[in-house]
Amino acid sequence: MPPLRLLPLDGAGPEHLALEGSGNLLTGVADGRILRVGTATGRVTEVARTRGRPLGMHRLPDGRLLVCDADQGLLRVDPATGAVETVLTAAAGEPLNLCSNVTVTRDGTVFVSDSSRRFPLRHWKGDILEHSGTGRVIRWVPGSAAEVVVDGLQFANGLCLAPDESFLVISESGAYRLRRLWLTGGRAGTTDVFADRLPGFPDNLTMSRDGLVWVALAGPRDALLDTLHRHHPALRKALWALPGALLPGPRRTTHVQGRDDRGRLVHDLRRRADNFHLATSALEHAGTLYLGSLVGRAIATVPLPPAPGGPGDGSGEPSGVNGFPRGTRSFGGG
Repeated sequence: MPPLRLLPLDGAGPEHLALEGSGNLLTGVADGRILRVGTATGRVTEVARTRGRPLGMHRLPDGRLLVCDADQGLLRVDPATGAVETVLTAAAGEPLNLCSNVTVTRDGTVFVSDSSRRFPLRHWKGDILEHSGTGRVIRWVPGSAAEVVVDGLQFANGLCLAPDESFLVISESGAYRLRRLWLTGGRAGTTDVFADRLPGFPDNLTMSRDGLVWVALAGPRDALLDTLHRHHPALRKALWALPGALLPGPRRTTHVQGRDDRGRLVHDLRRRADNFHLATSALEHAGTLYLGSLVGRAIATVPLPPAPGGPGDGSGEPSGVNGFPRGTRSFGGG
């Protein structure tokens, strides 16, 4: 990964990023504010307050935002007026315990991830350590009851739709994998693995204009955790009682991947960075990647490199990554 340039904020934890039509960014920080950040100027302005902890967000066609608030559920926020309203707090008779990410289809169907039934955001390490498998993905059509469409996930996290909306990609952070929920065709309603054995904990997902899935890896795999996950659940629960300083935690790395429509690796960008780590989102816009973080006090930017095998990469290879023609990315939806 090339060196990072930082857009400083007056708040901590720009966990997820959304793009406005103007090209500016919207993000939520730990004190509950929604901020607008100028990509050209770096100017930061407050547009709303949720009075909770905003995480994933999705910009609606009318300019309003759907915002996952870890404390309050799913909110609708109007950046133009600062108005905040709660729109979803429960599904299938259970509250949204850790509302994490949201995306919306063109017909207005909302998909929401609820990371853990057991742990709130401040104890997210507990869910990863216990490997509880209580995460879920919820489908909600406004005006009707919300339903659970995928259950038993290991810390359900980021969501993104295929450009043709044939499937939904889901980050399963605690299992180091991405799952795919088919939405159309003969496989509709079934799931399979989109990408497995990732080198870190996948967090938020975004889709580029040309169908590339950007995956933020919040931290590298941890050998101790891998060992613990093979042992009896009682041992993992006992370890969760230890002081936080003794528990495994993410190392100071910045790592994002770009994957094609079949989950195949196109970009793998990583670096050690003392001034920015625990990347939780990666958003591509106009040749730049914008990175969010759960703990940082800035949004990081990095120039998007050419795809391996593409023009100007200097590899000398006659074809592109994984057999794709040079400089192309396909999206076949299956």
